[in-house]
Amino acid sequence: MTSRIILLGATGYTGGLVLDALLRRGVEPTVAGRDPAALAALAARSGGLDHLTVDAATPDDLKKHLRRGDVLITTVGPFERFGLPVAQAAADAGAHYLDSSGEVGFVRTLHTRHHHRARETGAVMLPAFGYDYVPGLLAAALALRKAGPAARAVDIGYFSTGPIWRGISQGTRTTMRDGLTLPSARRYRHRLVDERTASRVRRFTVRGRRKSAFLVSGTEVLFLPEEFPSLDAVTVYNGWFPALSRPLSLYSALVNAATRLPAGDRITDVLTRPLLAGPPGGPDAALRARIPSHVVAVASSGAQGRTPLAEVHLEGPNPYTLTGELLAWAADRLATGLDATRSDATRSDATRSDATPGVVGPVTAFGLDALRHGCAELGLAPV
Repeated sequence: MTSRIILLGATGYTGGLVLDALLRRGVEPTVAGRDPAALAALAARSGGLDHLTVDAATPDDLKKHLRRGDVLITTVGPFERFGLPVAQAAADAGAHYLDSSGEVGFVRTLHTRHHHRARETGAVMLPAFGYDYVPGLLAAALALRKAGPAARAVDIGYFSTGPIWRGISQGTRTTMRDGLTLPSARRYRHRLVDERTASRVRRFTVRGRRKSAFLVSGTEVLFLPEEFPSLDAVTVYNGWFPALSRPLSLYSALVNAATRLPAGDRITDVLTRPLLAGPPGGPDAALRARIPSHVVAVASSGAQGRTPLAEVHLEGPNPYTLTGELLAWAADRLATGLDATRSDATRSDATRSDATPGVVGPVTAFGLDALRHGCAELGLAPV
């Protein structure tokens, strides 16, 4: 039996991309949000969809609309502010949950607060199921499987092969600005450690050219050890602006030093405000088509990158397009039943079906082979 899919935030930029992707798959979700007039208009334009007026900040308001086995997608951020009540409603109701968060701190809190409850109710909770951070998780898992048991570390770099500076959404600019003042988590010696964002710069080979990238947070540090327990180290880097990686490292140090001054909040606001400059919303379809994504994962034998053992490169659609497609793909699979996503071949890999409920990563939820095939259908594939 197919479960109902509810899309919270459908009238926003990312929500609109998810809705379009669902409709292309022949899936008619229930659209939800706070503005009844905007929802009614969107539902009518989309062929007469069902719609719900709900407040994302009130779990009880949302929970009364959720049934066990429903699939709830939320694109309403910032997730540190709005995400936890939505996740609580899903966990309590036994509804599967997906979000578009890029906030790793939120994902850590989500796991702490709702993992056990979700396991009790049978809810599969998949946070950050978009460009942040499914491509990196997939590339790293493929590299680690290729490298074999000698692999102890993996470094992941996110790049773009188009004019990314022209195609950053307002939400991403805000996340980048906030991220400069927050620590980035990496896994080192089997432990999570927090380091200053951009405090490390690493070079990767992308399409035959060496490009720099700086340290950022990623859910790879949380979810990869579930599938590869022998991992000593997991580190994630952003290489959208290779030439600016080292200047951004210095800029990050300046911003973080400013936060410790008596008027730190005001100084930090002035220093980071230029990062918010740009139009509202996000890039249109024509611009997104010019900015494909590229992710690389390097598996090695040591935490310092010694003795590389395997390297995997994935290329795919624009980050925003890919986020919409990934959320639609996962929601469709969850709605039609997880067992339908697992062939006999995928049942034998590292993923266990009895580990699926709870706050988990995409490899745990679907299995590596099923995830690889699903991403390939969306245009994200090895090169």
